[in-house]
Amino acid sequence: MAGKNPLVSPILKWVGGKRQLLDSIVPLIPEYSTYYEPFVGGGAVLFGTQPKKAVINDSNEELMNVYRVIKEDPEELIAKLKEHQEKNCEPYFYEVRSLDRDKDAYRSLTRVEKAARIIYLNKTCYNGLFRVNSSGEFNSPWGRYKKPNIVNEETIHALCQYLNKGKITILCGDYREALKGIRKGAFVYFDPPYMPISASASFTGYTAAGFGPQEQKALKEQCDRLTKRGIKFLLSNSACPFIEDLYRDYKIEYVSAKRAINANPEKRGAIEEVLVRNYEPDR
Repeated sequence: MAGKNPLVSPILKWVGGKRQLLDSIVPLIPEYSTYYEPFVGGGAVLFGTQPKKAVINDSNEELMNVYRVIKEDPEELIAKLKEHQEKNCEPYFYEVRSLDRDKDAYRSLTRVEKAARIIYLNKTCYNGLFRVNSSGEFNSPWGRYKKPNIVNEETIHALCQYLNKGKITILCGDYREALKGIRKGAFVYFDPPYMPISASASFTGYTAAGFGPQEQKALKEQCDRLTKRGIKFLLSNSACPFIEDLYRDYKIEYVSAKRAINANPEKRGAIEEVLVRNYEPDR
């Protein structure tokens, strides 16, 4: 990790974030010409490895807007976050959260205002959880934090520098579109919405659209196509019979991660996940 800026780190807490698994993931990443991450989420692997050339994508428009604003308008974003910090309290939180209930009013917000809203809500909502309902409206409750880190200027400036210094293409849409034009020599890290290990463990609330068994199968078919073209991929998912069987023809490693999205603290803890790949690592 020499030469990496340690201040380049996730700005948002994201469901299934990979920061705690970097020690397992990074050694498996091979040499590549261009790094692709079609489900970038909080960006822990991207920011932990800081590739010089990358294509990042997510279907979540709010998320990708945050990255674009950090890249292009960091000072305006910081100024807006300072406004949120000064006004932060429970009634204000719900006032800001409710902005997406009126679609016309929400559309009138600038992209900086939208990005600052999401960062503010993420830093102050319960468990730092980005969650939307079936209408795509943010619905996590107030978190009651005494001193939430709403304005993280160091991280914003570091991310801005990285996103501008490197050749980083920021996309928002279907993961398959993000892979169009990919060439041999590139590397793809897939971190899709996980297959639930049980009905109670299901969580796909960071986007209004679900990612069920059919979507998982379609993703596996995409992995097959990459393999036929000689393009290396690494994929994270839950360790469950469905995924284990789906990727039975690939190399599978098991890792443990602590997940804290359950509303009941007693039910949070280490769960087993899989790392699937179609190559031998360089190590």
